[in-house]
Amino acid sequence: MVVAVTMGDPTGIGPEICVKALQNSKLHAFVIGSAALLGPRVNKIKKVSEAKFVRGVINVMDISNPRWSPGRASMEYLEKAVELALKKEISAIATAPISKAAINKAGYRFAGHTEFFAKRTRTKNYAMMFVADPFWVVLATTHIPLNQVSKKITKERILNVIKLAHRARKSARIAVAGLNPHAGEKGLLGDEEKRKIIPAIAAARKLGISVEGPFPADTLFNAAKNGKYDLVVAMYHDQGLIPIKLLAFNKAVNVTIGLPIIRTSVDHGTGFDIAGKNMADPSSLIRAIKVAECLCIK
Repeated sequence: MVVAVTMGDPTGIGPEICVKALQNSKLHAFVIGSAALLGPRVNKIKKVSEAKFVRGVINVMDISNPRWSPGRASMEYLEKAVELALKKEISAIATAPISKAAINKAGYRFAGHTEFFAKRTRTKNYAMMFVADPFWVVLATTHIPLNQVSKKITKERILNVIKLAHRARKSARIAVAGLNPHAGEKGLLGDEEKRKIIPAIAAARKLGISVEGPFPADTLFNAAKNGKYDLVVAMYHDQGLIPIKLLAFNKAVNVTIGLPIIRTSVDHGTGFDIAGKNMADPSSLIRAIKVAECLCIK
């Protein structure tokens, strides 16, 4: 079992957290990135089989090019990782953070990692899931402007996300958040709950899935924190990630569910403001690698 770690944006904290994480020889993982940014004790490999897991040595598949922009470099690392995963030469992928602005400037029209992996693996039904204690969160929509969320929420989408969540954690007690304040207040504050979310929950129950809702988001996450639910389906990015990062910052792991390959990621950004200062915490990347390993065994 071997996990490939993509280095992320080379001008961010990706190189630093890769070095700090992989100095732990218990992790059977190697880096896809630029060897020049990973320190002197690197073992350059061309094939996965050439990796040697020795304490203090970083295995790296060096595909760097000095002419590449940071955005182009970030995406080249990902392209190689997907290639290896689809060929089953690696067990999983764990990703360090990229800059969405940088990759788009380089000509890659993706809102983030999740959308890239979905397109490259030709996956239509997928979702972002954040694994953390005391509960997990799955997002019904991902990296889109807030004014587009209502349009993207449909009965079919919510049902698909509930099914993906159930498949990822079969015994979970699932709760679904409403989109509007007070979960719409029976239509007074918005009708997406009545028209889309409630019918999706009813359809999921007919499939035997343990799911309840929709609940007002301002009280739902507290109930989940206190152990009433194991997994929350949130309607949009910040609705789900603010409580997760408040309770488990640098401990949560992003898992893209629905893909034919295993992909996990850190729960933080590129950290440009602390890059190169030896201040970056590798905890989230270490956890992402370990979660990837667990998913391989599952």
